Amino acid sequence: MKKIILTTESGADLPSDLVEKHNVQVVPMHIIMDDKDYLDGSLPVKHIYDYYDRTKQIPSTTATNIHEYLEFFKKIQADNPGCTIIHIGYTSKASSSFQNAMNAAEEFENIFLIDALNVTGGLAAIVMYAVTLLEKESSMEPDHLVDKIKTKVPKSRLTFVPGKLEFLRAGGRVSNAAYLGAALLRIKPRIDLVDGKLVSTKKYRGKMHSVAEKLMSDYLERYNIDREQVYFIYSLGLDEQIKQRMNDLAKEAEFQQIRWIQAGAMISTHAGPGGIGIAGLEV
Repeated sequence: MKKIILTTESGADLPSDLVEKHNVQVVPMHIIMDDKDYLDGSLPVKHIYDYYDRTKQIPSTTATNIHEYLEFFKKIQADNPGCTIIHIGYTSKASSSFQNAMNAAEEFENIFLIDALNVTGGLAAIVMYAVTLLEKESSMEPDHLVDKIKTKVPKSRLTFVPGKLEFLRAGGRVSNAAYLGAALLRIKPRIDLVDGKLVSTKKYRGKMHSVAEKLMSDYLERYNIDREQVYFIYSLGLDEQIKQRMNDLAKEAEFQQIRWIQAGAMISTHAGPGGIGIAGLEV
């Protein structure tokens, strides 16, 4: 029986304890700040916020390149002779990372690639689904496992509200006029993953405490999420009272497991401090 190794990018924001427990291999993406290239995961998120406070600019982000994938896959196969790699990648609609992985994989045998069409907790949910399948049936053939994972890709649902619109404005995602109008009216946009793309689908008004509750209510009304697991994604600066309230709402909705995921540098660069998101898999 050949060993199957699951891999993904740092943009999945998969918590380190899950990475270690389930032996998921993670390749870093990149943050460019002060003309320096940092590997995602090696840079404390607070440094991004400090950089914005100092420059009023946000860092740029770049994909894992082909050479890095070549070295990544090569090391995995060297450490696990005869293994099969199943790579569950960051959405190809928002990064060149998946295409780079595909190009690198041409140099190897026994590598399967799945475009998760998702990011952060939405990607993590698919990875953890794959982990669960593999641990329940370790003898599963790779192509069968891949087929099962692919069925969940369109069922992974991610929605979030950025913490500060200044970061979206600094990144060119909202105009100055739109930013000023939203700030004046205390409007916060909801961002959903739709066909692999980040799309603004609704606007909320008010403080983040009430916005978070509306986000949860709308999410559960719109999607029939499997009550086995829900993922909450947060960026540094989110009020602890909001976290507790979201836990209470998840328990009221009868979720069996609640997992909090801190947004890493890739997402935090665009979402800013104090943001919140929800991810899960539809039944």
